[in-house]
Order: sequence, then C-alpha cells, then structure tokens
Amino acid sequence: MADYIIELLAGLIAVTVVLTLHEFAHAYVAYKCGDPTPKWNKRLTLNPLRHFDLLGLICFALVGFGWAKPVPIDPSNFKKYRLGLGLTAGAGIVANYIFAFLIYPLVLVVLIYMPEIVFLKLFLYDLVYLLFVRSLSFCVFNLLPLYPLDGFRIVDAVNRRRGKVYRFLRNYGQWILLGLIAESYICQIFIRFGVWQMTWFDILGWVMKFATDIFGYPISALWGLLPW
Repeated sequence: MADYIIELLAGLIAVTVVLTLHEFAHAYVAYKCGDPTPKWNKRLTLNPLRHFDLLGLICFALVGFGWAKPVPIDPSNFKKYRLGLGLTAGAGIVANYIFAFLIYPLVLVVLIYMPEIVFLKLFLYDLVYLLFVRSLSFCVFNLLPLYPLDGFRIVDAVNRRRGKVYRFLRNYGQWILLGLIAESYICQIFIRFGVWQMTWFDILGWVMKFATDIFGYPISALWGLLPW
C-alpha cells in the first residue's frame, strides 16, 4: 500500500511538471514569434493551475497519456505565419524531449548512488524515472496527428489543403483519443488481474514502449557512455 501511495504521489508530481513545461513552451515560443495572446490569457507562466485540463489530467493519471488546456494563440500576429505556427506547435514536444535528456542522469544517480533510506530512494527513483518516461510519452503522444494534439497543429502548419482527411482528424480527433485512452485503461485492468495477453491489444501501451525503448534510446545510450 505504501509503495502504491509513493508511486501515485511521484506520478502526480511528474505529470504536473511535464504538462506545465509543455504548455509554457508553447506560450513562450508563440510570444517570441510575435503573438501576445498567451500572455494576455495568463498562460506565459509556470503556474500549473493555469494549464491543467481536468479530463486530460485524469486520463494522464489513469493510463499515462493525456493533455493540458491548449494555449490560445492568434497566428495572424506571427511575424512569419507558417513558421510561427510550426515553431509554436513543435515547442512543447521539443521542450519535453530536452527535459527527458536532462533528467535521465538523475535516474542513474539515484539508482546507483542513493543510499537505501526507507521509502526515500523509492520515492526519488519513482519521481525521476516517471519524469523521464512521462516526458517521452508526452512527446510521442503529441506527435499523433489528431486534434487537439500538437501533431495535428504541425500538420495544420505545413499543409495548405483542407481535404476530407484533415476535416476528419479535426472533427473526430478528440473522440479517437478518448477511445484509445479508454481501450488502454481497460487493457491495463485485465493485465493487473493477470491477463497478460491484453498487452498485445493495448495500443497506447505500444506507443509508450516506443517512447521509452526507441524514442528514448539516444538519451540512455548517450548518457550510458559516461563512466558511472
């Protein structure tokens, strides 16, 4: 029970940091590209309460995937419209990946050098590891071209056509996301009861595996070169 509470607390802190950093990056880059809208809406801040979306936070807590409240922008204010739109859309993804790169050494330090103090090492390891994993999963998750994720906004920035596929992703993207999250949550319930075969059907579980094993490999490989 104590281990579960520690993991829950560490996960909550990790989600708070990851979401806040992600949305702040969007707001900061949009502001630097000439749009004062995020500042006017009080989103140019590291205060997590300004960025949370309740449903997205609950989804993140349940299955490790979710979203924050989108940063309001007015692309007509950008000095260069499509460049500003693209940079703003990708800012959160880049910020989370850089953060994952910077936090990974702490994972190794805690794992290797932290003395075995009751619950303290477990909490610190859970915290830094979840900061690393959640940052990567949020990167990969947000690359999906589904509204309202960043992947859709990147497509919006580089694609001038507004065909049937675009309209489908725009109109139904959020419902597809909710369906994927619900499917992953149901799979995880079965897995907890020992039905491990459900891992084959956990679509977001495969996304998480890709995030840590493939997307995060350059980070772990590079830091692994140091003589720890």
